[in-house]
Amino acid sequence: MGEGRQVGKGVRIRGAICTVIGIVIAIYVLFPFYLVVLNAFKAQTSIVESPVSLAGAKFTQLLTNLSSVVNNSNFNFWYAFATSAVVTIVSLVLLALLGSMAAWVISRNHKTKWATAIYMVFIASMIIPFQVVMLPLISTFRDVGKFLGISMLQSIPGIVFAYLGFGGAMTVFILTGFIKGIPYDLEEAAAIDGCSPEGTFFRIILPLLTPVITTVTILNGMWIWNDYLLPSLMLGQNGKVKTLPVAVQAFVGSYVKQWDLILTAALLAILPMIILFLIAQKQIMKGMIEGAVKG
Repeated sequence: MGEGRQVGKGVRIRGAICTVIGIVIAIYVLFPFYLVVLNAFKAQTSIVESPVSLAGAKFTQLLTNLSSVVNNSNFNFWYAFATSAVVTIVSLVLLALLGSMAAWVISRNHKTKWATAIYMVFIASMIIPFQVVMLPLISTFRDVGKFLGISMLQSIPGIVFAYLGFGGAMTVFILTGFIKGIPYDLEEAAAIDGCSPEGTFFRIILPLLTPVITTVTILNGMWIWNDYLLPSLMLGQNGKVKTLPVAVQAFVGSYVKQWDLILTAALLAILPMIILFLIAQKQIMKGMIEGAVKG
């Protein structure tokens, strides 16, 4: 009995320590977000006087800040929002479609050398830091654009193409493990019934991939929407085409000390992905669990 009590006491102590550590980490992570949200409800003077306390926070002030930011010609919120939406949606659709196709072909030919080599290339590309390839990327896109007679830089098609390259590796990696768990008998039965390979993919495989595709799409969507470095390199901060993070940065440069406008602009930029994550968090966990079980 004594040993059992000691073990139970040790488990409770470890549980309490883990809980405290988790709370501290949560506070550390959420504190910047708290400052952004709180100070978006304040005027400039209230932010300077008490940036952490609730003093001076008013809903009417938030509406005033939102109106000032949205209608500000230096920010051009709706154009930046539309650009981010188009880039994100087009990139996600192409990543989901092309990534699932590639993963299906690789998983069904995983015993061949060429499929293994291609899969290893995808895996290896996940290890290379973006900072290593960003300068060669810009020069390559510039040269390819000149060769094709189109603009690959400072254009939406160019940055979408870049996101396909950087997001394709994780998409193929996750989907390949999921597809390997799908019985091949389903495809054989479809072939016997006269279904073409394309029909097999779109009618059988793609519907089965819905949970994991949803998870991958949400994760890629949060990354693409919030990404700043790649759009700032591809589009430039002075160009006409700006995604929302780049527009916020340019707006900050115009209003260095106007914290009420700066923090409201930051809130507008991150709010869509927060809402998306809160709505789809159960679907994310469901897709991860099903992918782990099948993979």
